Amino acid sequence: MCGRFAYYSAHEAMVQLFGLGADTPQIEPRWNIAPTQFVPVVRADSAGLRKLSMLYWGLIPHWAKEKGIGARMINARAETLTEKPSFRVALRRRRCLVVASGYYEWQALAGGKQPWFIHASDSAPLAFAGLWESWSESPQHEPLESCTIITTEATGQIARLHHRVPVVLPTAAFTRWLDPTLQADRAVADLLQAPAEGHLTAYPVSKRVNNARNEGPELVQPIELKA
Repeated sequence: MCGRFAYYSAHEAMVQLFGLGADTPQIEPRWNIAPTQFVPVVRADSAGLRKLSMLYWGLIPHWAKEKGIGARMINARAETLTEKPSFRVALRRRRCLVVASGYYEWQALAGGKQPWFIHASDSAPLAFAGLWESWSESPQHEPLESCTIITTEATGQIARLHHRVPVVLPTAAFTRWLDPTLQADRAVADLLQAPAEGHLTAYPVSKRVNNARNEGPELVQPIELKA
């Protein structure tokens, strides 16, 4: 799964990678983004123009009776997207890219769970395949836009840390993934693959990241594990 991630990439690198406009606002760096917080997301309009937005992390289906359901839907399994009412329509019509610099995973060891930071081997920003929805508590309330990160079975090095991994889309897949006209159930199914071996790298980090209130670049600094 993906339950915590970071965003601190250079603004110019992010704008270039995602094909955004020069007027795209800068995102405040975060090193410990947790569920139910707002996260950077790229979407495309009907003309294909890409825009950056901040969406609530934890998808709230339009039919939900209360906001709290979002905390249980921070991730969506690629294998069952077309079967789940919570994700089925969003997969057809509301796909997005969740922007990250890397994410955390916890490895179960004899001395307790050890956090690892996982990022692109070339340190470029990551594009997690995501879905989004718009929900409102009532007609009198402003809509809340929310999102979820799609995960799949992990392979290689990452599988030794956790059995699930976010779907990280390559640049060449962005246009097809974001195209709102591709609405068949299996139109983008082939894109929902584990990252290619070697695309991601991982190293252990401080357990300070366990507390979602902790922030700062020191959270992504590598540490040496005691033998």
